[in-house]
Amino acid sequence: MRRTAIVCLVLLSALALGGCSAASGGSESTQQFDLPSEAQAPASAGDIGVADLDSAPAERSYVTTGSMTVTADKPVEAAAEAVSIVETAGGRVDSRQEYAPVDGDRGSATLTLRIPATAQTATIERLRGLGTVQNVSISSDDVTTVVQDLDGRITALRASVDRLLGLLASATDADTLVKIESSLSERQGALESLVAQQRDLGDQVSLSTITLTLQSVADAPVSTPDTFLTGLDTGWSAFVGFLSGLLVLIGVLLPWLLFLGVLLGIAYGVYRARIRRRRAVAVVE
Repeated sequence: MRRTAIVCLVLLSALALGGCSAASGGSESTQQFDLPSEAQAPASAGDIGVADLDSAPAERSYVTTGSMTVTADKPVEAAAEAVSIVETAGGRVDSRQEYAPVDGDRGSATLTLRIPATAQTATIERLRGLGTVQNVSISSDDVTTVVQDLDGRITALRASVDRLLGLLASATDADTLVKIESSLSERQGALESLVAQQRDLGDQVSLSTITLTLQSVADAPVSTPDTFLTGLDTGWSAFVGFLSGLLVLIGVLLPWLLFLGVLLGIAYGVYRARIRRRRAVAVVE
């Protein structure tokens, strides 16, 4: 009986200790759920935005620049046609320089064209039709990171300006008003500068910059022959050019030759007349 009582007391003690442990565990779990509101708050909007940027593929932004050199029969007229082609495509001309024909050449023109990026290929193909293309050079720079950085900085500055405006509306102390106004002015100036940069960069992305040079045939670079056929063509062209130049020279000298021929004929007639007189005198004597 004593042993049975002792065993019962041990079991009752073990049950009591288990209940206390359970109670203390319950209080700990209550403390874990009773967290401050800041700790229970979800991630900030800024963190969510960064996560979205990393997960979503960003649209790439490119700044495209290039140059074209075209030989045309009438460069000045071709320049007017180039302006019409670009404006029809929705672009514009930032600069235009034209040189009238002088001393035998047919003039030239240089234009800085702003072509919509979406119509760049089609517009360049139309510009090729102005004459004989000497060279085309197009390059693109990826500015996606710069665009995203500007967007993020502008968004942050606008939020900061809005907060300062709210503080300015609720501030009553003079010193506080001065500090808020100073900070607000500084951030508004920085915001305007970033917006201007964003606008300029957007213009460069949306409109490609192409420098078009239009020149006459006389100004076109001469290609060097590098095969038998091109050498033969060059030699034939040189021969034809020589004959043409010779004919021109004959045409220039012909009036002078005729004039000299007349003078020589007169001089020869006078000489023959003198010879006849001398012979006649000799016969008489």
